[in-house]
Order: sequence, then structure tokens, then C-alpha cells
Amino acid sequence: MKEKIHPEYHDIKVVCSCGNIIETASTAKQIHVEICSACHPFFTGKQKLIDTAGRVERFQKKYAQREEILKKAKQKGPRTITIN
Repeated sequence: MKEKIHPEYHDIKVVCSCGNIIETASTAKQIHVEICSACHPFFTGKQKLIDTAGRVERFQKKYAQREEILKKAKQKGPRTITIN
């Protein structure tokens, strides 16, 4: 390996937003993460409730309007074009 081209590798602390601190080694001086194994639902077995109801309702409302338009178009019957 060539000398003086590699970054310094030292011990650091990874800090999670939940307050958990993990000690590891890295070339970065510090690392902050939003989620770790102490607070992630996969590892804890606890599921956090996320409000997706608003998104689902908007989606259903958007496509309900589309379905109504298609039903009205079918009720009117097929369109015919006459050329003179």
C-alpha cells in the first residue's frame, strides 16, 4: 500500500436520535443517524403507527371522481361522428 494516501481510521461514536450510542471505527469523525437497532421496529418487535389515512383517502377520492366520470360517459352511450 502507498503511504500517506489513506484517511485516518479511528474510534468514533454513532449517535441515534433515540439517544442510543454505538461505538465503532470509521474514517468519519462523527455519525448521527435517525434510526438504529435499538429503536427500529424490525429489531424491537414494536410497530409504530404512521398516519397514512390522509394519503389513502386522497387517493380514493381522486380515483372515485375518475370512476364517476367514466360511468357518466358510459350512460350517455357511444359517441358517433357524422361526416357530410
